Amino acid sequence: MSDPTPQERLEQLRASIDNIDAALIHMLAERFRCTQEVGVLKARHEMPASDPAREARQIARLRALAEEAHLDPEFAEKWFNFVVAEVIRHHTRLADAAE
Repeated sequence: MSDPTPQERLEQLRASIDNIDAALIHMLAERFRCTQEVGVLKARHEMPASDPAREARQIARLRALAEEAHLDPEFAEKWFNFVVAEVIRHHTRLADAAE
């Protein structure tokens, strides 16, 4: 069996990237289903939308995981902050609707 041509290899890599992107979208959707339930719980019990102590612990944990995975920890933290901002927006909306 011969080695793939550069174009074939590019197509193989892109197919892998597409599969990973699809998996990430499904994982994010599941994450948001869980955080929506957290938001409902917080709204029902008048708990704050954000939890800075938990967020700090999560950032430290994700930065360590990123380092282990040879991913830039700064990128991991930026990703987390982006996701958390969206979660807090959802939680705030749920709390406002509960009032």
